[in-house]
Amino acid sequence: MSSQIARNVREGVLSLGKPFCLHHGGQIASLDIAWRCEGDPVHPVVVALGGISAHRVVCDQRDAAAGWWSTVVGPGAPIPTDRYQILSFDYLGGSGDTTGPKDSLAFPSVSTFDQAELLHLVLRHLEIQSIHAFVGASYGGMVGLAFADRYPQRLQRLIVLSAAHRTHPMATAWRSVQRRIVRLGDRLGDTRSALALARALAMSTYRTPEEFLQRFDGEARHNPEGAVFPVEEYLMARGEQYAVRYAAGSFVALSESIDLHRVDPRQISVPVSALAVDSDQLVPLADMQQLAASLPQCRLTQIHSIFGHDAFLKEAQQLRPFFEQSLR
Repeated sequence: MSSQIARNVREGVLSLGKPFCLHHGGQIASLDIAWRCEGDPVHPVVVALGGISAHRVVCDQRDAAAGWWSTVVGPGAPIPTDRYQILSFDYLGGSGDTTGPKDSLAFPSVSTFDQAELLHLVLRHLEIQSIHAFVGASYGGMVGLAFADRYPQRLQRLIVLSAAHRTHPMATAWRSVQRRIVRLGDRLGDTRSALALARALAMSTYRTPEEFLQRFDGEARHNPEGAVFPVEEYLMARGEQYAVRYAAGSFVALSESIDLHRVDPRQISVPVSALAVDSDQLVPLADMQQLAASLPQCRLTQIHSIFGHDAFLKEAQQLRPFFEQSLR
C-alpha cells in the first residue's frame, strides 16, 4: 500500500505477507514496514536514519516541526532536498507504524542487520537499484554499517555520525540500567513512570557536563519531599514528554538492539565518511578512530560540541561542510 500525500512525497506500508526470520533467532509472523520518500523522483536517493526515537518523517517541507532532522535535511539545508530524494522508514520494534511491541514489553531481539534487511525490502518494493548515500546517525549509523556489510552492491557511499562497529561497555552499562528500570516499573504496574525515569537517565548520557554546567548551575528549590535541582527538573520533564509519545516496549527493544550491535568493519568495502564528536559519552572518540582505522576506505572528521552525542541534532552549521564533502 502506498500513496502520494503531497507534491514529491510518497509514503506507504509494505506488508511482507510471510514470516520474517530475525538475525538473533525468533520470527515475526506478520511484518509491516512503514516507509516515506520525499523529494523529486529524478534526484538521487539518500537514505537517512537516526536514533531509536527517530521515525520515517526526516523532513517535511509543509511542516518543519514534523521532521526529526529538519535542521539538517530540507531545502538549502546541509542535506538539500532540492538535490536528493530522502528515503526513510520506521524501525522494526520501534514506536512507529512498522511492526513493534506496542502495548507490551514482549518482543524478540532485534538486530541492526534486521533493520538493514527491512531497508532492502523497501528498496526492492520501490524498484530502487542504487542508493547515492546512506546517512546514519547514532542507531541509524549502526544500521548503515550493517547494510554496507550485507548489501554493498546497493550503496555508493556510507556516511556515519556518532556510531561505531560495536557498542562501548560503559554505554551498555547505562542502557542496561534504563531497561531494568522500565521492566521493574512494568512489574509494579507503572510502566509509563518507569519509562519517563529511564528516559531522564538516558538524557544525561546524551549531553555533556559542559552544557549542564552552563544551563543548570542554579540553586535547588524545596518541596515537602526534599530538594529539587534545576537539572533534575529538566531531565524529568524530558522523560515525561517522551513517555507520552513513545512505547515502553519499543524503548526496551531498540535499546537492547544497540547493545547487541556488532559489525566487522573489515568486511565493508564501500567508501565511508565518519564523523566523531570528541565530547560524546556514548560513542567515545577512540571507538570512532578504531572504526575508521579498520575500514578499508574511510575519512574521519572530528568536531567538538557541548551537545555530545546529540550534536547530530544540534550542530547543523558544523555538519554542513562535512555533508558537502561526503555527498560528492
